[in-house]
Order: sequence, then C-alpha cells, then structure tokens
Amino acid sequence: MSGHSKWHSIKHKKGALDAKRGKLFTRLIKEINIAARIGGGDVDGNPRLRTAVAAAKAGNMPKDTIERAIKKGTGEIEGVEYEEITYEGYGPGGVAIYLEATTDNRNRTASEIRSIFTKNGGKIGEPGSVAYMFSKQGMVIIDGEGTSEDAVMEAALEAGAEDVKSDDGSFVVTTDPDSLEGLREALAQKKLNVLSAEVQYIPSTTVAVDGKEAERLMRLLNTLEDQDDVDRLSANFEMSDELMEKLSA
Repeated sequence: MSGHSKWHSIKHKKGALDAKRGKLFTRLIKEINIAARIGGGDVDGNPRLRTAVAAAKAGNMPKDTIERAIKKGTGEIEGVEYEEITYEGYGPGGVAIYLEATTDNRNRTASEIRSIFTKNGGKIGEPGSVAYMFSKQGMVIIDGEGTSEDAVMEAALEAGAEDVKSDDGSFVVTTDPDSLEGLREALAQKKLNVLSAEVQYIPSTTVAVDGKEAERLMRLLNTLEDQDDVDRLSANFEMSDELMEKLSA
C-alpha cells in the first residue's frame, strides 16, 4: 500500500480529534459557506452544498449552525467572505505536495504555509510545478463492519463507481468528482455506513521515503494538515505500513 493511501486512512481516523479541537467544524462551515456562495443555498439543487451539509450532519453539527453558514454564503446575513487558494511544493526526499486552502486573509495564510514548509525541510513551488502529478478524484469511505467486499462492490458498481478497494477495515470507493454526491447518496440508500465523501488528489507516481526523511516528511504533512485554513492535502510518497503507523502514533 502506498504511504499516500495509508496516510489518508489515518487522517480519517483522526477526525474525532479534529472535532474536539473545533477544527473539523471550522472547515465544514467554510465549505458550506463557499458552496452556498457559488451554487446557491438550495441543498437539493446544489450538489456541492448537499455533500457539505451531509458531512456536517455526519459530524453532528447543529442544524442552526448549518443554516447560518448557508445564509452567510448566500449573503442573507452578514459574514466573513472566504476564498479558495492552492499551494504546491516539495517535502523531504523530493516528495511533491499539493494542497487546497480556504481563507479570509490570503496574505496571512500564504505566510503561514510558507513558514511551515521552510521549518520542516520543504519548500514552496511555483504554480503548476507539481499539480500535473495529481488527478482529482471523488472518494467515498465505507465502514467495513457489518458488510462484505462483494456487497460494497455490487452497490458501488451499480451506482457508477470507478473502483473499490479494501483498506484497513474499510472500503475506498472512487468516482469522478462530479459524481461524488450521487455516489454517496446511492451507497447510503443501500444501508452502507458512509464515513466520509470528499474530493482528493491522487498522485500518478510515488517517491519512496524512509528513515529520517520519512520522519521529516510526516512532520511537515501533519503540521500542514493541522493548519486551520488547509482543506485538502496530498503528497506522492510511499512508505511501509509499519513505519507509517509508527510515525502517526
């Protein structure tokens, strides 16, 4: 298994800790806000907003908080205006890193992201320097408890998914990003426990890392992930499962 895949699995398990720190709610509110601003506040007519609201409900966000975030996005009530920005760079071992952030202060976020790269053995790259190494993909994580790979495979293919893979007690179902919300709904209707549904950037090639480089890389990735404005983060590395678990403990 590539380190990239394992790292995303571990990040998902850390979701409860993010919620305790308030970071999960902050990120979900930003996504709801932007989805409503771009596509309107009608959940039924705005797939991106529908996905964001479903994620918020799964995270036990109060209904009034969700409604307030939607209204701020549509301008019905006054609120902070967010914008989406991307950053590209390199980590220890020459690992390519691509991330998306949502911010209300571009200069502050850029400064913090650059500082994190520099302090952890990485460097910011020019726009386009690594983006071509990643493809955008919709990804639904299904809890493997109480179901089988055959059942998930059948439901996923029936819903138009591209692929299904088993991953450490769960199933990863991939699809075209534009079909993500439809796939999530179809799998949920089949009574499968959808843990998350989000867009990820999948690397076309990977770089093997080990030893000190692996330690520095994981420190960089986890520090970037903990930065409040970072929404999505991907890196093209490979690492043994044993080392990944050790460095993520």
